[in-house]
Amino acid sequence: MRPIQMYHMNMAGLKRNLERKINKLLEIFPCLIILGPRQCGKTYLSRMLRPDWSYFDLENPQTYEKIHDDLDFFFKNNNSNLIIDEAQLSPKLFQKLRGVIDDKRTLNNRFILTGSSSPELINKTNETLAGRVAVVELSPFKSNELEEKSLPEIYSIFNKELSVDDLDYFRTLTSCIAQKKLLNHFLEGGYPTPTIANDKFVHKNWMEQYFLSYISREIKNLFPRLDSIKFRRLIAMLTSLSGTIINRSQLGRSLDVNEGTIKNYLDIAHGTMIWRNIPCFEKSKVKSIIKMPKGIIRDSGINNYLQGLHSFEKLNNSPLVGQNFESFIIEEIIRGVQSTDVTRWEYSYFRTKSGAEIDLILSGEFGILPIEIKYGSSTRQRQVTGLQKFIIDHNIPYGLVINNSEKVEMISDTIVQIPSIFI
Repeated sequence: MRPIQMYHMNMAGLKRNLERKINKLLEIFPCLIILGPRQCGKTYLSRMLRPDWSYFDLENPQTYEKIHDDLDFFFKNNNSNLIIDEAQLSPKLFQKLRGVIDDKRTLNNRFILTGSSSPELINKTNETLAGRVAVVELSPFKSNELEEKSLPEIYSIFNKELSVDDLDYFRTLTSCIAQKKLLNHFLEGGYPTPTIANDKFVHKNWMEQYFLSYISREIKNLFPRLDSIKFRRLIAMLTSLSGTIINRSQLGRSLDVNEGTIKNYLDIAHGTMIWRNIPCFEKSKVKSIIKMPKGIIRDSGINNYLQGLHSFEKLNNSPLVGQNFESFIIEEIIRGVQSTDVTRWEYSYFRTKSGAEIDLILSGEFGILPIEIKYGSSTRQRQVTGLQKFIIDHNIPYGLVINNSEKVEMISDTIVQIPSIFI
């Protein structure tokens, strides 16, 4: 049996958190775009959700030519129930699709487009399909998906305004995954092929080829004038900076480029979904905040591979294990919130010039939720004085500490400890 066949067989039992949301969005929009990095499962998910729809992959040269020889003829015969993979490769398709949608404007659930380049797709969507399309972002697997579990219960708090009543609710939570399993996902990441294979040789070689392909194919195709050698060096440097505030001028000196170029590189890494820029919390009532960006490598498996951390023993003994775990949990939380019905929400971080820092702040119609992340199994009140002050300064009901403890526990009247296995 070919590897790809085995991959699809193993994927068959793994549901994605976004499935319900995608189905709901297609009930009210004629078109839906699934964004995500290469090899995260976009094609499999779209074909699994709509198995009877026609499927076309624009990376296949023959398929591309067949469609573009006569777009009018193509859409005359495919004006509904259609999946188009890597849609960003065709600017003309977006222009034509607008007219096809408008011919039957009241008819929804017609098209799914996928793409791995968010800058290209978002630009084309905003230009031509505004109001006609919904966009969701699919990441590599979140831990609960790999364990065939539902989205953890804790994400239900975002369905309403946060309040002190949530503190009693937290005590009723149950774990989604065993601690050993979670830490293994922290080591290996969430990309389907190497994770499902459960083979170290496959994992290391897949990671190597994926990274080389990302630099040599995707980046070169999208940005042909980019200095790919310096960009590759930047990504390697970012693995040791994941979870930290980024000093662009210092990175520029290391790569012998200016600060503007570093900003451009970071935006490219963010847009191609290997890196996530995390802005500072600018709504803060505290004036002395640091406004430099923070960021994380989105997949912990990629991050660990590029750092040479191929076993949990090496990862656990690494001096960077704390910030690597922080990055992993931040991404897990963001993936979780993205799977809910929450709209108009933002993520950010907070740090003052005096050193007070909060790893992640979620804000939206539900309110403001500050979150500290610790690798250890216990956290004392004196370790979260910055979090406590932020809660008071911003008059919010509570904050969370995510760590590797075994149970939910109050650290103070307004700070609750949540084990990482609950998120």
